[in-house]
Amino acid sequence: MKQVNIGGVPEHFNLAWYLSLKKGEYKNENINLRWHDYYGGTGEMCKALRDKQIDIAVILTEGIVTDIINGNPCKIVQTFVQTPLIWGIHVAHNSPYKTIEDLRGKKAAISRYGSGSHLMAFINAKNNNWNLENDLNFEVIKNLNGAIEGLTNQKADYFLWEKFTTKPLVDNETFRRIGNCPSPWPCFVIAARNEFIESNKKELQTILNIINNTTTAFKDIPRIDKTIANRYQQKLEDVKEWLSLTQWSQELIDKKTLNYVQNQLLALNIIPEMVDYKRLTHKL
Repeated sequence: MKQVNIGGVPEHFNLAWYLSLKKGEYKNENINLRWHDYYGGTGEMCKALRDKQIDIAVILTEGIVTDIINGNPCKIVQTFVQTPLIWGIHVAHNSPYKTIEDLRGKKAAISRYGSGSHLMAFINAKNNNWNLENDLNFEVIKNLNGAIEGLTNQKADYFLWEKFTTKPLVDNETFRRIGNCPSPWPCFVIAARNEFIESNKKELQTILNIINNTTTAFKDIPRIDKTIANRYQQKLEDVKEWLSLTQWSQELIDKKTLNYVQNQLLALNIIPEMVDYKRLTHKL
């Protein structure tokens, strides 16, 4: 049986992987798919891909594009979630900041440099016409628990993270959300190490076929909203809203979209250059 290591964030977006693993669908195809949770998000997964700790990652589009251009020997093999990620802009509940403009020049908590929380802080700054050199400051906090500590103890002033994941922390008055910042592109893609793609095309295609069958019918799974609410400590009404806003994909991200992502990243000085579509993607 072929062992394959895959990583992703332990959030509701990836429940489809858990369900297909629980049903033993990969083992039925002689693949021992081992899921690894990455609480540190995109930056931590990029490192794991580089270090060959995982073969595949379900990862934020902007994060893996940036890391591939910076030398990570990987390629995007499919879009996973077609819709944008809605990033909530959070402050500590007792923070004096009330508006996004109040955060100009303040310190953003980020999981690590190159992470989604880091890159989206630039997108938010650009959206609000801030000076990208003078109005952005960062404090590395590693993960969501680090953000709770960092904002509560005033090591940092604000934090961007997926709106529905942090909603329980807003409800219990740990955080206060003062705005949203949707990613201007499909949020999650599936990326794999080049070496793994070359030597395991059949297994990779099988894995994609299984997860695509699951995501195609995901919203039709009986009581899926209640399953998500219970598993991720979410309110049922929030889960229903999230499901209504979220669309999975079974296709490879297109050239036009990736060029748009690169254009935005280049404008923000996050990447040094734009690269060819084929350097970023592999079509099975």
